[in-house]
Amino acid sequence: MLVGVIGKPNVGKSTFFKSATLADVEIANYPFATIKPNSGIGHVRVDCVDKEFMVQCNPRTGFCINHKRFLAVELIDVAGLVPGAHEGKGLGNEFLNDLQPADALIHVIDASGGTNEKGEVVEEGSYDPAEDIRFLDKELDMWYLGIMKRGWDKFARTIQKENLNVVKTIAKQLSGLKVTEMHVEDCLKEKGLADNNPEDWNDEELFGFAQGLRKKTKPMIIAANKCDRKVSFNNIERLKKDFSEYTIIPCSADSELALREATKSKIVDYVPGNSEFIMDESKLNDKQKEALKFIKKNVLGLFGSTGVQNALNGAVFNLLNYIHVYPGGMNNLKDKDGNILPDCFLLKNGSTALDFAFRVHTDIGKHFIKAMDVKKRMPVGKEHILNDGDVIEIMTAK
Repeated sequence: MLVGVIGKPNVGKSTFFKSATLADVEIANYPFATIKPNSGIGHVRVDCVDKEFMVQCNPRTGFCINHKRFLAVELIDVAGLVPGAHEGKGLGNEFLNDLQPADALIHVIDASGGTNEKGEVVEEGSYDPAEDIRFLDKELDMWYLGIMKRGWDKFARTIQKENLNVVKTIAKQLSGLKVTEMHVEDCLKEKGLADNNPEDWNDEELFGFAQGLRKKTKPMIIAANKCDRKVSFNNIERLKKDFSEYTIIPCSADSELALREATKSKIVDYVPGNSEFIMDESKLNDKQKEALKFIKKNVLGLFGSTGVQNALNGAVFNLLNYIHVYPGGMNNLKDKDGNILPDCFLLKNGSTALDFAFRVHTDIGKHFIKAMDVKKRMPVGKEHILNDGDVIEIMTAK
């Protein structure tokens, strides 16, 4: 699973990425500070099942703090996009192509309206952040359309001439964008094109199909960054009303980065996603104290969190519809090294016990006999649909 962090230059996109990953990336107050995409590991947060068993887990990957489990997710920070990106402006085509393997997108915008369409700093409130949502939607749609139109006429004629399966052929052609047969089939039905020959589609129908596929294969959440600025609150409320099709999360990437780095330095006790933190004032100078008090009052006090963790969780659990499941034994939650509940896997909602077995290891899936629901202490079959937070023991033939 790969989550792409996108937006125009200078809106705090790289700060968001660094706050989520603590990766060493360049953060600068000018457009195009990022050229090559940055990749790193962020973490989604779940309630750890260890509390239900009254134990403390020992994660092999990720970490657990106060029974909040953090599971690794790959992130990519793509260079800033500007209007006309799909036409190559600002190296836009190259940057858009970096998004091809992404499963979901987090669009970081400047909610204060302090960055114009080119990514240049302007007076806060002088630019409408709604334009950022509109322009990026258009760029992504036109990018998809451009990819589809490359050799489309010949491609459509081939489907007709050779009597190829439309769904399978289009899905294979666009597989680099994470398009599946289900995406194609659903989109054809929604756009009323299921019974139409692709060779007969007009420009409007082709665009509508491209747009539909984009929304299905690159679902997006909006991180309304710089929420701590005075003009941001009203802007965010307006954006929520005007773009009800999107989840818009108030966000302060600067605050999250400050809290995570302070925690790393052991001057603050903070769990990512929490609405509060504890600071050790004996280790802080006056400037640090004021900065942390500002975060506590103007970010956590107003919005309940910095928004960074909410955006990551929203992308994985709401947009992509994932759940988390633990391998564990009916009589022993430890691995051979004595680690308690060391593993936890992210799976698509609707996954079965057999899907989980293959996710743990191919050989376990191949030799699956049955599974045990450890919480309910009952056997389940291979077609049993798993629930979020399940602990499952797999029985194999060897």
